[in-house]
Amino acid sequence: MDKNARIFVAGHRGMVGSAIVRKLQAKGYTHIVTRTHQELDLINQAAVDLFFEQEKPDYVFLAAAKVGGIQANNIYRADFIYQNLMIEANIIHAAHKADVNRMLFLGSSCIYPRDCPQPITEEYLLTGPLEQTNEPYAIAKIAGIKLCESYNRQYGRQYVSVMPTNLYGPNDSYDLANSHVLPALIRKVHLAKLGKAGDIDGIRRDEKIYGYVPDDVLARLGCERDDAGRIIKSPAYLPKDTLLVWGSGTPRREFLYVDDLADACLHLMEQAYDGPLMNVGTGTDVTIRELAETVMRTVGFGGEMVFDTAKPDGTPRKMLDVSRIAATGWTAKQKLATGIKLAYEDYFARLNQAKY
Repeated sequence: MDKNARIFVAGHRGMVGSAIVRKLQAKGYTHIVTRTHQELDLINQAAVDLFFEQEKPDYVFLAAAKVGGIQANNIYRADFIYQNLMIEANIIHAAHKADVNRMLFLGSSCIYPRDCPQPITEEYLLTGPLEQTNEPYAIAKIAGIKLCESYNRQYGRQYVSVMPTNLYGPNDSYDLANSHVLPALIRKVHLAKLGKAGDIDGIRRDEKIYGYVPDDVLARLGCERDDAGRIIKSPAYLPKDTLLVWGSGTPRREFLYVDDLADACLHLMEQAYDGPLMNVGTGTDVTIRELAETVMRTVGFGGEMVFDTAKPDGTPRKMLDVSRIAATGWTAKQKLATGIKLAYEDYFARLNQAKY
């Protein structure tokens, strides 16, 4: 890749896109093209076509997507399939029409069947039923993979699809209703620590920066809302010295620090990789219980875990086989405990830096 090449990063404000921008800048790439949603609606085909006609990028990193955790995927099923299908179809087709030959499409490990043999190799795609809670999102991502494969086969493009495992790190979403498991745990544990300390101002700041704290969560913190909706201590202030974790705690998950993913993406583009679908992960996994214990140690909350088994577990286990990308000379660098520490530092810094 030429350091002066025009590189469009779609979704540059998201966790993945911002990590790719950081990595490109760190490696000396000088012409990174970005657009906010207000500047370019990626669901608008005509607007996307015009953008590519005018900007004519040399490379594209397609990191834009509507994303969320189990609950969001299950509730907003139409939004997840429609918006993701439109974003990827518009960008891939417009890139082809603008004669962009190199693109990297970011998918998700949820594309694989629910009950895959472990670890999951790329060949397991479309070999069994999907996990029902996120099937619409998974189908949209599978369509993106097949779009890339089809443009490669029919037009000779080099559109590569990368499937990352569960991601975390700087610029993550901490919405308690819609975020993924690790950022949700970080926020829940931080709030539990504030509740135990009686730091109501801290809880209010957290809600201001990271979004609404549901009433059931407030109740566990020994808090409630007054008639104006302001968070206050309950009359008989008594926070629960426990962390409520969704599900049984037994599912196993693999977690990849987002800057490692960005490093892998740039590695593949710089190596001019032109092969099939590629998994990106660490090759190791932990139970949700073990994950929660690590977060609790990192945040400094010493309460007890309680599991809400009425909430879905999702796929019992999901760990990627990463031998294909390892064969190109790339492996993940960040250890989980250190990565969680860095993620929490970013979470805490954003709380302190934002206006309140």
